[in-house]
Amino acid sequence: MKKFHDLAVFAAMAILASSCVAGKFMSGYALTPEPHGSDPKEIARTRAKADSLMPGSTAWYDGLKEQGVLKDTFIVGYRNFKIHACYVPAKDPATAEGTAIVVHGYGDNHFVFLYLVRMYRDKFNYNVLFPDLQYHGYSEGDHAQMGWYDRLDVEEWVHVAHEIFHDDFMVLHGVSMGAATVMMASGDYMPGYVKAYVEDCGYSSVIMQFNNNRRQSFWFVPADVLQSASYVTKKNYGWGFWEASSTKQLEKCDRPMLFIHGDADDFVPTSHAYRNYRAKKHGYKELWITEGAVHANSYAKYPEEYEARVKAFLEKVKAGEATEENIPVFK
Repeated sequence: MKKFHDLAVFAAMAILASSCVAGKFMSGYALTPEPHGSDPKEIARTRAKADSLMPGSTAWYDGLKEQGVLKDTFIVGYRNFKIHACYVPAKDPATAEGTAIVVHGYGDNHFVFLYLVRMYRDKFNYNVLFPDLQYHGYSEGDHAQMGWYDRLDVEEWVHVAHEIFHDDFMVLHGVSMGAATVMMASGDYMPGYVKAYVEDCGYSSVIMQFNNNRRQSFWFVPADVLQSASYVTKKNYGWGFWEASSTKQLEKCDRPMLFIHGDADDFVPTSHAYRNYRAKKHGYKELWITEGAVHANSYAKYPEEYEARVKAFLEKVKAGEATEENIPVFK
């Protein structure tokens, strides 16, 4: 019996040790990928990605920068890291419709979603600020914050954008992790000039997203390892996977939001969109499920409809028509 007991204790310790090692690996693998940030190869990769999503994006960006129209700015963000953003005034600044803050996704940076910056500036005549989240682009940081702490930096950028452009109408628009960032921010206090949110293919929580990634890429790893990885993350960075929830934050959001998601998205499954939509119980909301679109592909697949739907949504908000009584019927 003693030998059996000793063997059981050894086995339990081995399992615990392997779980801790696996948890440490999973946390590092997910939150500190390499290369990242301002690594020249990473900047070149993301510039190429921007042009693949909309040809001519980086030439447009470089041209405005050479003219001194598009500018860089830095502030000290959460946990005292230096963070970066670009900003550009509306095509016709004198008649600007408002300000948009465009938030990129995981492994991307301010270059990647230039198609949205161009949409807001050139098509909608909005001023635009588009940041690099921590650990991305020209921002400092020791890990990818998966939107949870990023929301706090975006909330600082809200004030910065207002100080630059002095608008009384602001919309936050994010894609993927950027969409989760926007949803997570929507549950916090926001100044009155923040009027609307657009989220495109954001996940409902970090734990659900990581569990989906685990099933896809690490199917042989038990789900319990995520608990260990969350503990490592909490110890190293101050937050855990379970607390980083879009849905919990959406429960506190009462300002209009447009939800967009592709029905062929298997990276962030479409079920997240329905869960997010239903979690927002107060204020106006719309949901557009794009047929045949994979992850972060809705604009590329339906550029004209994407622009039309976002513009119509913002016009409803401005006209005072984005009320709970006018929420489109969704089944």
